[in-house]
Amino acid sequence: MTLKIAMWSGPRNISTAMMRSWENRQDTQVVDEPFYAYYLAQTKVDHPMAKEVLASQSNSWQQVSEQLSQTNYQQSIFYQKHMTHHMLDDIDLTWTKKLSHCFLIRDPMCVINSYVKKMPSVNSDDIGIKRQLQLYQQITDITGQDIPIIDSKDVLINPKGILSKLCETLGIDFDENMLNWPKGTRVSDGVWAEHWYENVEASNSFAPYKKPLIKLSEQQRQLAQENDYYYQQLYQKRIISS
Repeated sequence: MTLKIAMWSGPRNISTAMMRSWENRQDTQVVDEPFYAYYLAQTKVDHPMAKEVLASQSNSWQQVSEQLSQTNYQQSIFYQKHMTHHMLDDIDLTWTKKLSHCFLIRDPMCVINSYVKKMPSVNSDDIGIKRQLQLYQQITDITGQDIPIIDSKDVLINPKGILSKLCETLGIDFDENMLNWPKGTRVSDGVWAEHWYENVEASNSFAPYKKPLIKLSEQQRQLAQENDYYYQQLYQKRIISS
């Protein structure tokens, strides 16, 4: 049986580097944001390469969720990189009961600071932090799982320590291959990689943590403060390395 792991993150949160980390295990297959086309089809939001995204994936959440939860794969681990804002309210989450879940969080000030470098405007729905807390509560109720939470800053400070504890929580062995990966693109990357993945394509490991230089407007700072409540609810439950 394949262990299906769903990692729930917002955008601009080392989520693609985390996907690289898992894909570098010999026993793991990954999928990149499988609900993205569904999200675009429903919301009509103006995203870079929207037409290409819509053409590359199923627009049906029912079809996607069935593939993610019911299909068996060749590898023993199937790692799913999910964006929380892609999970709109009309999705029935009962499919999540068949998966093991983890949450990847980041300070909303840092998320917004990075997001606005790629997109001209941002709102609370775009960064998905409130939705992340909702999904944590909903999926916990559905699965009964004590869902592990990791913070991106903690990962960058001590990747081996945090990933070792995460693997232990998920009932699998930590693999040293998770700490480094070859530079470049992947066949598994979504078609949107051309716009979003420049930095991770040039990487071969988690970058050492550096405090970001925050340059936000007053409105963007207020947005970060509004979302900090939801972030803190998750942050206090996060895995801490020894």
